[in-house]
Amino acid sequence: MFTGIVEGPGEIVGVTDTASGFSAGEITSDDSSDGGRRLRIRTDLEFDDLHHGQSIAVSGVCLTVEEFGDDWFEVFLAAETVEKTYLGEVGEGDRVNLERALAASDRFDGHIVQGHVDGTTTVSNVEQVGDDWFFEFDLPESLAKYVVQKGSVCLDGISLTVADRRDDSFAVAIIPTTYDLTTLSEKDPGDPIHVEVDVVAKYVESMLDGYVDGLRAE
Repeated sequence: MFTGIVEGPGEIVGVTDTASGFSAGEITSDDSSDGGRRLRIRTDLEFDDLHHGQSIAVSGVCLTVEEFGDDWFEVFLAAETVEKTYLGEVGEGDRVNLERALAASDRFDGHIVQGHVDGTTTVSNVEQVGDDWFFEFDLPESLAKYVVQKGSVCLDGISLTVADRRDDSFAVAIIPTTYDLTTLSEKDPGDPIHVEVDVVAKYVESMLDGYVDGLRAE
């Protein structure tokens, strides 16, 4: 589990596309259309406790560390991850947001983030107001019911608060620290961004659906 408090950036320094959507040691597929992808990411962050099998959020996508060195690590993207996220389109030199999984001793500064991206959306507008920045995004119809005014949303791994909510869009306010520390400073209108809505809203919906179904069955 993560909290959406990005620790800093990483840079893609290696990309290997695979014919199979499975990592080494797993069942393989002969269908090359179901390809996976391996990324090597370099970072200046002091990840002294990094180890094989550890979960790490890469621009909001929960991935598993397979190999690592002093200033780099490798993760594998299964075919579903390649299809559902824009990590299937990144190349060498591109930057990503990084956050290690939450330790029991850490402060819970953001909100519950699973790293299970619900999809991607598009930056529709970027505006600087004083020292702050306002980013507006298209709101996918399938996610609209989970995005509420002053509610939490995770964008590219960043825990943010919805500042404005309209029928087909929503906006967030970005403070200078977040802007400088994350890849939001590189985003322009038309660029993709990962979205993970608040999982609490999903649980509430699921429980209410079950309750309503039970009433109908009586």
